[in-house]
Amino acid sequence: MTAAPGGGGTFEAATGDGPPLPPADAEQRSREIRAALDGLLQIRRLTLRQGGDPRAVPADWERRQPVRAVALALEYGGLVPSSMDASGARTTTGYRVRAGDRPGTAVVEWLGPAGSGAAQEEAAALGACVPALARLGWEALLYKGPRGRRFLEVEPLGS
Repeated sequence: MTAAPGGGGTFEAATGDGPPLPPADAEQRSREIRAALDGLLQIRRLTLRQGGDPRAVPADWERRQPVRAVALALEYGGLVPSSMDASGARTTTGYRVRAGDRPGTAVVEWLGPAGSGAAQEEAAALGACVPALARLGWEALLYKGPRGRRFLEVEPLGS
């Protein structure tokens, strides 16, 4: 799609399992996100049948890679991803996107460092993810999992 921060190659949307983005790169990152979304919408326009709304339904590419597509939708929606340090410990509170149990689905969790209060924030924070996903053709349903932690199961509209 476009270059990654620091000129290191292909753009990857933040899934919440990577290192924190340096604050100085926020403006550059915002440009990269917009460019990636513009590219995605162009793919949708080219592959839509009968000229539908490119924001309404994910393209086949997104259906095959829902983690990447959902992460892009959340990042474009202004939501903050969680992050991890080199040892695998969470360093910031935010969303995390992982593959769902069913093909073509993704799971969004709200995670943070131990003692961060992420569990208390998760209902409201995940609720804020729903409209960001819906604006780009994703349906998100809130569930309660093990130990009472909430998560969103996300799938493309029209599935």
